[in-house]
Amino acid sequence: MSAPNRNVLWARTFVDELARAGISAVCITPGSRSTPLTMAFDEHDDVHVFSHLDERASAFFALGRARRTGKVTPLVCTSGTAAANFHPAVIEAFQSRVPLLLLTADRPPELRDSGANQTIDQEKLYGDAVRWYKDMPEPEATDRKLRMLRTTATRALSEATGTPSGPVHLNFPFRKPLEPTPVAGDVPADLDTEAALGREEESEYVKTTAGVPELDDDTLRKLAEDLEVERGLIVAGPADAPGVDHEAITALAHATGFPIVADPLSGLRFGGHNRVTTVLGGYDAYLDERVTDDWPDPEVVFRFGASPTSKPLRQYLARTDARQLVVDPAGEWREAEFAATDLVVADPTRLAGTLSRLVRAPKDTSWEERWKAAEQAHWDAVDEAIESDGSGESGKPGESGESGELGESFEGRVLADVADVAPEPSTIFVSNSMPVRDMDRFARPAARNLTVLGNRGASGIDGITSTALGAGSATTDDLTLVTGDIAYYHDLSGLLAVGRCDVDATIVVVNNDGGGIFHMLPIEDYDPPFTGQFKTPHGLDFEPTGDLFGMKFARVEAGEFRDTYAEAVASEGTHVVEVVSDAEESHRVRDSLQEQVVDTLTE
Repeated sequence: MSAPNRNVLWARTFVDELARAGISAVCITPGSRSTPLTMAFDEHDDVHVFSHLDERASAFFALGRARRTGKVTPLVCTSGTAAANFHPAVIEAFQSRVPLLLLTADRPPELRDSGANQTIDQEKLYGDAVRWYKDMPEPEATDRKLRMLRTTATRALSEATGTPSGPVHLNFPFRKPLEPTPVAGDVPADLDTEAALGREEESEYVKTTAGVPELDDDTLRKLAEDLEVERGLIVAGPADAPGVDHEAITALAHATGFPIVADPLSGLRFGGHNRVTTVLGGYDAYLDERVTDDWPDPEVVFRFGASPTSKPLRQYLARTDARQLVVDPAGEWREAEFAATDLVVADPTRLAGTLSRLVRAPKDTSWEERWKAAEQAHWDAVDEAIESDGSGESGKPGESGESGELGESFEGRVLADVADVAPEPSTIFVSNSMPVRDMDRFARPAARNLTVLGNRGASGIDGITSTALGAGSATTDDLTLVTGDIAYYHDLSGLLAVGRCDVDATIVVVNNDGGGIFHMLPIEDYDPPFTGQFKTPHGLDFEPTGDLFGMKFARVEAGEFRDTYAEAVASEGTHVVEVVSDAEESHRVRDSLQEQVVDTLTE
């Protein structure tokens, strides 16, 4: 591998090693100090470059690709605040166990703490929010340094995709010249990097063989006995990429007779297994104390994934006397109600599959039937309200009648329609605040080929559009993003990836003119400051974003959404469907539907 100077050699060697280890794409933002890395990636035939203008959007795009695939898409940026703009995505990746590899360029060490332009302290810039950090040495054309460089590349990927997965930060100081300017004597003429490293094959320099934690036979038999009860639940929280195996969890459900309580981000809400097992999705409405006070407690709960999206579900589990087994391959604590009784350090797929062969559970079906009846009551209430078409007794569009009809601007029906109408296969990305909550309550479990994703690690609204487009770039699935107006505004720069990175999507913007989620909080009763400081209506017209980013734009009310969405997903190109909604009315409809379900179940 010849090179005109040590910086070029250093960067080419590092990128070559990443490619050998399976890296096929990279996200790069422009800058001077990162020139060696940028050029090395750009000239490598096996690596596709996604070019971004905004570091924050770039980082979330890479996060979206990794969330969809479980594989790393490295990030490259220049020195200074460029690296700081990666930080929100780093936090999300750390909290939600998404692999990232951050390659930040830096000034030479002597310029640190000197007042030099575009020089900040980049050492351990992201604090504890990375799985591993290394301040790289300055480039040097020696056998030992190049062996270190290749080892570091493969080690970084191993750390990022390990158990648990997460972000890794490598900080690269470079001196000038940054371009491929020949420097006499910079690279020894007799240095043959391939021969010096003793490598002729195309594989990576260091191979990492990753294992999964396993339990001994006695422990497995004891756990199987613990699951041999009449009343139990399998609770699947938001999944870590690449998710759990449907067949293993279904086999455990069959062996135990436990219904599966499936978060919309668990990977189990949708799929063919719904045809052969009980998957619950309406629990957010019916796990009300007025209903469950008359229910017997579950005896055991088998939990895996992150903490569930649903607050009623979390609170229900906390107030039961059940033995709760939280299964986590990393052995980390992911249960904020502090109601778990056991932390089981094991791979959920492998453990579920093994236990399904060991469990001999009682065959009393009354427990499962109780949950199925509650589930049916919820979906009956939703179906009845949707079929009423929001006409209401008042006869005024946008208002709900006394019998629980959905108003024309009810937001929940948007998520129900997306889950029902999206093409198969589809990747559906849902924003935080209300979209993910409405997906939880109104997206009925179904035997459909849908992958539902969201950023629930830190549950912020930064980078939602960029994450969704990144996820879409990593698959041939149709892509739908459902986001709120504030989140859409917050990541407008991310829309540049539609054309620049050639990603098609259907973007659904639920526009209730402000922070509608705050209507769920007691602060709603205090106005001022509620409207001005919490709901913060903005009055923005998003239609010009269609022309600005080359997207087709339509504005509808919720009652018109289904047909418009169906047309959008069946058409070529990227479409934005803005759904005009009323946040306060939507919350009243949610409450009304829940009361209807509670009344039905407590009669």
